[in-house]
Amino acid sequence: MSGAGDARPGARRMPAPGERPGAAGGLTGSAGTARPAPGGAHPDTGPAVGGRAGRFWSARRVPSALVALVLLAAAGLLLYDVAAVRAHRPAAAWRRGLADELATRRLDDPWVQAGAAAAALLGIWLIVLAVTPGLRAVLPMRRTAPGVRAGLDRPAAALVLRDRAMEVAGVQSVRMTVGRRRVYARAVAHFRELGAVRRDLDSALGDGLRHLGLTHRPALTVYVRRPRKG
Repeated sequence: MSGAGDARPGARRMPAPGERPGAAGGLTGSAGTARPAPGGAHPDTGPAVGGRAGRFWSARRVPSALVALVLLAAAGLLLYDVAAVRAHRPAAAWRRGLADELATRRLDDPWVQAGAAAAALLGIWLIVLAVTPGLRAVLPMRRTAPGVRAGLDRPAAALVLRDRAMEVAGVQSVRMTVGRRRVYARAVAHFRELGAVRRDLDSALGDGLRHLGLTHRPALTVYVRRPRKG
């Protein structure tokens, strides 16, 4: 959950389905760090009183705008030519040529099959966009109050976990990769045994993942190596 007074970069507050933007306390932009659950419970193990927190859905503005512009241009061009024919003017050359091609070409013609394949691929692409959430860069956080949803950007989560990893003794540098299902930590240790460093990283990063308050905590994979010589 997120509050208004403890905003952290990378945490997003999204309106719940059916909620007006700006509702729920007037928050419309960023949301902050997770508040402790009632009764001192851990934010990752407390009850989700706000209901199931699914992934955030993208508005798909660019594909929608492209499809709308193409359909608008095609409909406008066809309407103009139909109006010209109604005004006793000859039909446009492109429409006469298209009508002739459709009347003379057979279904097994390569151009007809290529056009059908392109139309089918375009339709499949639009269906995939319609049924998939998108916004893969936003990780949903646990809901601890009804009507409020929060999400955490992957780069922000990676930065928080990187800071945790750098606190481990022996770690010289670390590169974090945060996905929806798995988190990878690739660390370079310049002293201490690699096994000990790996165990400390497992503990520190596991605790960091719990404190992120994500709905689905990703699995953790840690790699530790020595610095390259030369």
